[in-house]
Amino acid sequence: MSVRAVPLAVGRDALAAGDDAAEGAVGPVDPLSLVLVVGLAATVVGLWWLLRWVRRPPAVRLREVLEEYEEVTVLLHPNPDPDAMGAAMGVGAIAESVGAEATLQYPGEIRHQENRAFRTVLGLELGQLEAATELASDAIVLVDHNTPRGFTGSELVEPVAVVDHHPGNGTGTRFTDVRTGYGATSTIVAEYLEDLGATVGAGSDEEGIVVSPEIATGLVYGIQSDTNHLTTGCSEAEFAASAYLFPGIDEDLLDRVANPQVSDDVLQTKAEAITGKRVEGSFAVCDVGRIDNVDAIPQAADELMHLEGVTAVVVFGETDGTLHLSGRSRDDRVHMGESLRHAVGDVPMANAGGHARMGGGQLPVEHMRGAGGDGMSKADLEEELFSVLSGER
Repeated sequence: MSVRAVPLAVGRDALAAGDDAAEGAVGPVDPLSLVLVVGLAATVVGLWWLLRWVRRPPAVRLREVLEEYEEVTVLLHPNPDPDAMGAAMGVGAIAESVGAEATLQYPGEIRHQENRAFRTVLGLELGQLEAATELASDAIVLVDHNTPRGFTGSELVEPVAVVDHHPGNGTGTRFTDVRTGYGATSTIVAEYLEDLGATVGAGSDEEGIVVSPEIATGLVYGIQSDTNHLTTGCSEAEFAASAYLFPGIDEDLLDRVANPQVSDDVLQTKAEAITGKRVEGSFAVCDVGRIDNVDAIPQAADELMHLEGVTAVVVFGETDGTLHLSGRSRDDRVHMGESLRHAVGDVPMANAGGHARMGGGQLPVEHMRGAGGDGMSKADLEEELFSVLSGER
């Protein structure tokens, strides 16, 4: 078999022709197209990382925000209740688990005997403040409310994180978790602890986050207090959180918080509500007059809800030139927060709101009177309350 040699010149010509053909098929690279391709790839990668961030559990995202700070202020709403204090204890524990020093602060006063007992029995360290300049750090985490209020300069405070179950438009600059379908903020924080693998009911020598008996008891009672002992405004999450925390609670501490002694002025206000109430149909309204203890008003409203045949109540009383209202409802026709908001809507500087089952509000008496005496009297307010409860307004 013979092999025919190919001249070298011919081979070179063929290779050159092949290169020309390949260049013609691909064509020159367009710089604009290259930029578009790279930009598209970068966008896809960015979206992937964003989705990965969003899909992570809220507990993980909150922890990652907190670990960026050496000091964190957990800010409670004015006159904090057990739900706010319990949630603050839990968030403080998460902050300290990543090396941040957590300081719990609040504006206003702690007057309700239940709230005072909570603070004392559980050994809760809370700092009171009157102005934004007194905040312990720049990194602020709001718990159980989503808009700073109750102290001078509050409107200028921008929290880095918000954890709440109340309706509102407030947000954190780095993290926001507002679940209006939940019965308590303590429930949300309990879920955080569980998602982060916190140890409940064990000694302090355990690694990671350890939920102490005080924190477990505080969170459980925070859930109970905001849901009327798991009977009102609950979601499945409240029961799940309570079950998770149960191994860590201290029954003695829980009993002491839940059954504090009641002051004489609270009993007097309750008695006034019971004897002075006005009932129309299934609704009850009562003006308890001048009071010394504002926290007696919601307690009197709770007491009136025990009346047979009554499905919604509003109690109001005056102190220091302000009329305070508190309402309760177990009537599906009455959204208490909206009802109170409508009732005081025509009074300048008045504010009210809340949930379907529970609400409150404040009215400056001076603004109630109106210019030239043409305003709203307490009797007018009472009539307005009955109108909104019955759906006439």
